[in-house]
Amino acid sequence: MIFKIGCIVEGDGEVEAVPVLIRRIAWDLYPETVIIVERPIRAPRNQVVKSGELERRIELAAQKIGGQGAILIILDSDDDCPAELGPALLDRALQTRSDLPIAVVLAKCEFEAWFLAAAISLRGKRGLKEDLDPPNNPEAIRGAKGWLSKRMGNSKTYSETRDQPALTDSFDFEQARQADSFDKCYRDIVRLLEELQTVNE
Repeated sequence: MIFKIGCIVEGDGEVEAVPVLIRRIAWDLYPETVIIVERPIRAPRNQVVKSGELERRIELAAQKIGGQGAILIILDSDDDCPAELGPALLDRALQTRSDLPIAVVLAKCEFEAWFLAAAISLRGKRGLKEDLDPPNNPEAIRGAKGWLSKRMGNSKTYSETRDQPALTDSFDFEQARQADSFDKCYRDIVRLLEELQTVNE
């Protein structure tokens, strides 16, 4: 089977990291399946939430997968409540392409919060300290990138484009699922894959 997934993301790091995330989950569940994740469409969050902008990018993503596959949207929630903004964006997305499986995930407050939740699994990776422990409430941290930078040795600082894809390839999903927004992300990706499998069958 061949699964095609188009993505809409916010930052340069996610352009590289989100396909890694999808492939890891897909290979765990469907090791015999060919996963084609088209290069994500980058859309600044302040633009994509505007009327018409999300819809335009949904159509672009649908074109990238040839109208056959699924679409995953991952944005940072920033100051918005994921439980409010997420369903509103999903409703708009489904109105645009009701023929495709679509998921909207809002990382609270940012993608890197998921690394904080899975900090133990990232000990020693990308210059992070060997005794790294997660904060009490990873999704309440303002500036997860800065949190990571402070825990890197040799005066290293966290780089979204260099470190985000590498850490995405390494972090433990079960640890990260302690963060509610990653748990939703994981479940949404699984749902998209299950829907694609049903279509292929």
